[in-house]
Amino acid sequence: MSNTSAPRLTNERAPGALDRFFEITERGSTIGTEVRGGLVTFVTMAYIIILNPLILSTPDVDGNVLSGSAVAAATALTAGVMTILFALVTRLPFAFAAGLGINAFVAFTIVGSVTWPEAMALVVINGLIIVLLAATGLRKMIFDAVPVELKIAITVGIGLFIAFIGFVNAGFVSATGNPSPPVDLGAGGSVSTLPTLMFVITLLIGGVLIATRTKGAILIALVAGTLLSALANIFWPGNFSFGFTGALVSLPDLSLIGQISFGFDLGKVTVVALVMFVFTLVFSNFFDAMGTMTGLAKEAGLADEKGDFPRIKSALIVEGIGAVVGGGTSSSSATVFVESGSGIGEGARTGLATVVTGVLFLLAMFFTPLTSLVPGAIAAAALVLVGAMMLSQIKHIDFADFRVLLPVFLTVTVMPMTYSIANGIGAGFVSWVVVNALSGKAKTVHPLLWIVAAGFVLFFARGPISALFGV
Repeated sequence: MSNTSAPRLTNERAPGALDRFFEITERGSTIGTEVRGGLVTFVTMAYIIILNPLILSTPDVDGNVLSGSAVAAATALTAGVMTILFALVTRLPFAFAAGLGINAFVAFTIVGSVTWPEAMALVVINGLIIVLLAATGLRKMIFDAVPVELKIAITVGIGLFIAFIGFVNAGFVSATGNPSPPVDLGAGGSVSTLPTLMFVITLLIGGVLIATRTKGAILIALVAGTLLSALANIFWPGNFSFGFTGALVSLPDLSLIGQISFGFDLGKVTVVALVMFVFTLVFSNFFDAMGTMTGLAKEAGLADEKGDFPRIKSALIVEGIGAVVGGGTSSSSATVFVESGSGIGEGARTGLATVVTGVLFLLAMFFTPLTSLVPGAIAAAALVLVGAMMLSQIKHIDFADFRVLLPVFLTVTVMPMTYSIANGIGAGFVSWVVVNALSGKAKTVHPLLWIVAAGFVLFFARGPISALFGV
C-alpha cells in the first residue's frame, strides 16, 4: 500500500513546489498561462538570433569579421543561459538577449578603433562595473532616487518605443530620406506591401481578441497571422520568409566563446578613448536595463507605488552578469529585453515563463532556421499591441504641475524618436533636475539625481568631448 501511495504523493507535491518557488498562484497566474507567456516572449524575441549576427558583421580595426553562424549560436546560448539564471534567481517574467543599443554601439563605433576581442573585453569591463554598482547597493540607491512620475513615464515611453519598433519592423512606418517629413506611412504614404498588410490584419485580430478578453489573445493573433501569411505566400510567393531554406537542424558553432582580449593596442587607440567607450557602455547598459525592468514590472503588476519590484537587487546584479557573459561569448551585452512585455501581456507573471523562454533559446541553437518561422511583420504586431497596453499607465500621472509634465513628456517622446531608452531616461532626468531646481523646488531633488543628471549631460555630450580630446 505504501508503494502505491508514494508516487501519488510525489506527483501531488511537484506542482505545489513549482507553484511555491515561482509564486504562481500568489501572483494570480497558472502554469498554463506561464508556459504560454514564455512561448510568446520567445516568438517576439527570436529575431535577435538572426539580427545580432547582421549587426555584428562590421569589420574591426584590423579588417576581421565575426562568423555569422558562431554569433547566432552564441546569441542563442547566452540568451538561454542568462534568461534561465535570471528566472531562478529573481522569479520575474523578464527574458534576456543581446541588447540592440549596445551591440550597435559596439559594431558601429567601438570596433573602428579596436579589434573584436578587445571590443568584447570592453563589454565585459562594463558588466563588471554594473555588477559592482548593483552589489554595493549604489544602483538601487539611484533607482530609489528616481521620482515615481519618471518611473511611470519610463513605462509609457518603453511602450511607445516597443510600438515604434513594431511599426518600423513591419514597414508600416518608413524613413523618407527627406528633412520633412522624416517618416511616412508605409511606402509613399500608403500600405502597399503584403507583409505590411498582414501586419495590419494581425494587429486588428489581436486588438479584437484583447478587447474581448480572450485568453491567449496575442499568441492566437501570432498563429493566425503566420497562417494567413503562409496562405498568402502561396498565391503571391516571395513576400515572406518562413525559415525553411537549407537544413533545419545543425550543431551550434561555439568557437567565439572566450575570444576576448584585454591587451589593448595603445598605438591604435588612446586610454581616453577606451574610458569614453566604457563610460558610454555603462550608461547605456545601466539605464536601458533599469528603464526596461521598471516598465515591465509595472506592466506585470509587480511594482509597488514607488516602482520597486521583488528581488530588485538580485535582478540588477544578474543583469550586470549578462553583460559579462555576453562579452565573453562575443554576442554583446545580454540584458533584459523589452519584448518580454509580449509574454507579460499574455499573462506571464513569474519566472516560470522566463524558464520556458530560456529553454527555447537553448533549443534554438540547434534549430536556428526555425526562429524565422513567424514573419517579422507578424511578430511586429505583438509589439504594437503590448505598447498600446503599456500606454495605459499614464493615467496614474498628475499633469497639473508643469514640473512633472515636461520631464514626463520628454521621457515618453525622446525614447521612440531617438530609438533609445537611455536617451529618453536621460532627457527626463536632466529636465526634472533643471526645471525643479530653477522653479523653487531644488530641495525636493534627491542628491543622487543631481549626480545622475550630470552624468547624462556628459553622456549626451560624449561626441564633442571625444572630439575635444582627439578620440
